[in-house]
Amino acid sequence: MITRDVQEVLSRAVSTFVDPDNAFRDKLEKKQKGEYDRDIVIKLGVDPTRPDIHLGHAVLLRKLRQFQDLGAKVIFLVGDVTASIGDPTGKSKVRPEISGAEIQKNMQTYLDQMGKILSTDPKVFAWITNSEWFVNVTDIAAPASTVELDGKSIDPNSFLGKAILYENTRIQRTSLKKDAIATSSLINFLSFLKGITHSRLIARDMFQERIAKGEELYMHEMMYPVLQGIDSVMIARIFGSCDLEIGGTDQTFNMLMGRDTMRMAQLPEQSVMSLEILPGLDGKEKMSKSLDNYIAITDAPNDMYGKVMSIPDTAIAVYFRLATYTSVEEVENIEKELSGGKTNPKDVKMRLARQIVAEYHGEEAAKSAEANFVETFSKGGIPTDIETVQAAAGDKLVDILLGQSVVESKSEWRRLVDDGAVRNAETDQKIENPDAALEAPIILKVGKRRFIKIDIL
Repeated sequence: MITRDVQEVLSRAVSTFVDPDNAFRDKLEKKQKGEYDRDIVIKLGVDPTRPDIHLGHAVLLRKLRQFQDLGAKVIFLVGDVTASIGDPTGKSKVRPEISGAEIQKNMQTYLDQMGKILSTDPKVFAWITNSEWFVNVTDIAAPASTVELDGKSIDPNSFLGKAILYENTRIQRTSLKKDAIATSSLINFLSFLKGITHSRLIARDMFQERIAKGEELYMHEMMYPVLQGIDSVMIARIFGSCDLEIGGTDQTFNMLMGRDTMRMAQLPEQSVMSLEILPGLDGKEKMSKSLDNYIAITDAPNDMYGKVMSIPDTAIAVYFRLATYTSVEEVENIEKELSGGKTNPKDVKMRLARQIVAEYHGEEAAKSAEANFVETFSKGGIPTDIETVQAAAGDKLVDILLGQSVVESKSEWRRLVDDGAVRNAETDQKIENPDAALEAPIILKVGKRRFIKIDIL
């Protein structure tokens, strides 16, 4: 049974698993038998460039929760320094820089949302930022007020003042209670570069694509995989080991670089696991906020249920496998039933939607969302909990909806109107004029799932 449990965690939704000599697998199995008393450390690194976690991210988090249930410890590495550089993975252009304040805000949002999936018990979870080792004493931004040392005021802009601030703000000292603070200097960075060739870095597919198109490739982008590798080295030094790094298939190159840097640092090399990528609502492209084809784990139950019901039938089995805890055997049965025409895809999709909503909002919310869906979409009814706003008579509908973020742009609004996708929900009459103004209270149905009630001031 132990071997079977470990095997499923190491294989389900896994695209690549690099584990020479079964080093990681052996530790996991020994942990289950009570024969391994050290922490099994698993690293997940995230650059907090956007605040919300969606079901695509959740594929990784759900896998990590399974590892936690087997006794492993997850280290959530927030790349607050590397976020300001930008990993070029999967991008044909240089990623724009984002501000430190935005990074901090997004980081807190990530941490708040992760508790919906991961256990945050300190025995199996810790988080740290890579500014811990990439930011030096002199990089500290001093506050306007003074700092205190033995009751004396110290100039915060002096080296001593900054050193005190540095000491008092390191997670290694404040949360992990380490006696010494581990850092990575420029000399340390250069020592790693000595062991990494230009041809190895330039071999990345996205770099080759840019070069072929005559587009620019900047040195900070080429250095990103090395910095990510150093992150693994630092985690191993701070937490005692870095046994596995996990990420999407687009992160495999970077994670393998971690093995190189750990070897150069004379540390046991991490194993590497990349997971399949969940398709978005279109069933084709990767789930992504930029493509607006995502389901956020913070979406309201009704919205989440409706979005799952909108996926194509061909994506049902993939969603069961990657976005739920349904057993492998059951997922195989679902695939057979769907391919054999033995079941109605809508019924299976409703089961899927109910499971996903229940995972993030509970069983009662899932039942309510299903009842709302049946009433609204199967019987042509109107939801009872739709948003209500007030506007002045004569205001353009497009301006009202933009103000409530029901549509993202005037071009999206015009496209929806042209496609006949905006209707008076009570009369089912199409809104045909994109410049239509508010004449009387109205309930609008925008697209398949969005409803809004507009009252007149």
